[in-house]
Amino acid sequence: MWFIATGFLTGIIGGLFGVGGGEIFVPMLIYLFGFSQHKAQGTSLAVLLPPIGLLAALRYYRAGYVDFSVALLIAIGFFFGASIGALGATRINAEVLRRIFGAFLLIIALHMVFGRRE
Repeated sequence: MWFIATGFLTGIIGGLFGVGGGEIFVPMLIYLFGFSQHKAQGTSLAVLLPPIGLLAALRYYRAGYVDFSVALLIAIGFFFGASIGALGATRINAEVLRRIFGAFLLIIALHMVFGRRE
């Protein structure tokens, strides 16, 4: 039941901000459920397999905020890129991977808060 609640909460946040796996699922699985960094990342990617964001994407589409041609191109790149990233991640020590992941999120957060968009 807790995993369904986690998915529900992440769905709300994902629909609101356009985020999900890396930003929400991975930390929740680690800190609330005791997953290793590798297991959290793998599980987060597995969540993406079915069309999880379909209903949210349809709402954005109806409001005029989806460019399907760009989404398709990104999805093609993600399909192949995620495999390469997963290969690299599974070869990195879990503690090092956790720190890299945290630094990545921190850099993005700082840029979102203090950076300029040009």
